Amino acid sequence: MKFRIEEALTPANVARCFPVMRQLRTHFEDEGKFTEQVERQRRDGFRLAFLEDDGAVRAVAGYRMSESLFAGRFCYVDDLITDESGRSLGYGGALFDWLVAEARAAGCRKLDLDSGVQRFAAHRFYLAKRMIIAAHHFTLDL
Repeated sequence: MKFRIEEALTPANVARCFPVMRQLRTHFEDEGKFTEQVERQRRDGFRLAFLEDDGAVRAVAGYRMSESLFAGRFCYVDDLITDESGRSLGYGGALFDWLVAEARAAGCRKLDLDSGVQRFAAHRFYLAKRMIIAAHHFTLDL
């Protein structure tokens, strides 16, 4: 499998990630607003990476390195999505493995993510990648 993974550092590369990311974050209707939000979040440490194969973005991950009293230094994955047309071809697994390597290189002790309770296929993928279900995530709309 010949592909490349890189961080989307320019607005043009962020925009290239939009069609794939929108498959997960369906509330985004406008590429420009998506790009603006990524740039705003970047100020707080957000990063966007993509896997490209044959000239097309096949998988995208939004993530950040952080630290807490509870976990120490960790990588939190906000978003991880493979294009519908490229699922089960190894793109998601390759991007996940890349995230793990990035986290280790940054001195992280853990890689964490939340996944919607309805995303059964994603849960199978995460469990196959040796992740464990370690907590329940609670939220309150304000």
